[in-house]
Amino acid sequence: MQLINDLKIEDELIFDLSLARISFLSFEDKRNLKKNLDSARDLALLSIEEIETITGNNFKKDIVWNGFENLRIAKISAYYCRKFDIKVLLYSDEKYPELLRQINKPPYLLFCRGNIDCLGERSVSVVGTRKLSPDGKKAAYNFGYDAVLSGCNIVSGLANGADEYAHKGAVNALFDAKEKGMSLENLGKTIAVLPGSIDEVTPYSNKKLAESILKTGGCIISEYEPKVPLEKWHFIARNRIIAGLSPATIVIEAPCGSGALITADFALDFNRDLMFHEVAFGKLAKQVSISVEADLDKKFAGGIISKYKRENTAEKFLEAGAPIIKNYKDYCVCLAEKPGIRNSVTELYSEQKELFIQDSN
Repeated sequence: MQLINDLKIEDELIFDLSLARISFLSFEDKRNLKKNLDSARDLALLSIEEIETITGNNFKKDIVWNGFENLRIAKISAYYCRKFDIKVLLYSDEKYPELLRQINKPPYLLFCRGNIDCLGERSVSVVGTRKLSPDGKKAAYNFGYDAVLSGCNIVSGLANGADEYAHKGAVNALFDAKEKGMSLENLGKTIAVLPGSIDEVTPYSNKKLAESILKTGGCIISEYEPKVPLEKWHFIARNRIIAGLSPATIVIEAPCGSGALITADFALDFNRDLMFHEVAFGKLAKQVSISVEADLDKKFAGGIISKYKRENTAEKFLEAGAPIIKNYKDYCVCLAEKPGIRNSVTELYSEQKELFIQDSN
């Protein structure tokens, strides 16, 4: 009986992997096919025209579809998931994070290493530029450290810069608590969202940090199965997961055109809270912003980048009402405040004027 149950679970996993890895299918397409088919083999037997009939879509003519090759790779992926103890969560599973399920186009599958229970616990997402100022590094680290000690999980992308320092603050808070003999049960953890496959830490330089995340009871997740090559567009797709996993996103530092501001856009699209750390508008961050903006102006004039990238600035979000916070404690206070109570734009320009006067003197 156990063998039969195991085979059924294996068949279901291969079916879900077969669907999840078809890049030209939307989330709804995958749900429709799952509803109308019985197995991965049934999917493999379909022609592209039959898939169009079931989903109600007309796909691009240059799409290449080989059902049995897709099935073969899905079986290999299932093998790697077992070998590396990778947990696979279907969007309808009980352990699949509810907040992520609510976003537009959630991942059909989540591949996870570590403690999946923390995916459903209280959390806050932290993002920012890779070229972080010394003040920004300290701010990201302290925010992660204080959040975890208060029982709140940190969600970030394991990239260099703001992500890295927020994760480091979180894991070091747990290591310090353990050394002091404190119980880790009621403390937060940290969740890293990878841009590529679940078995490849990106960037490789943060591999030890990834190991520390797992050692301290955290979780590493991806929407991509093992051995999937990293694509440039994966980074933006990863950003929507970071924003989707938490009720609020904090931007540490983000010059014009930063990928962190794309995450900020996602947070607002998902009707989540968005806040900026005060270091994002400090003197060092402003110097970086001026340099970045000058470079983007040249690229925009040359038609290399879009108008959106050039005009996507932190100030734009402040003008729309995003508040500025000082630290994790202030973040908690801000959450409880009525919207619009912080006159962030007025305060920002007042502070920048003071900086300008000081520099002139």
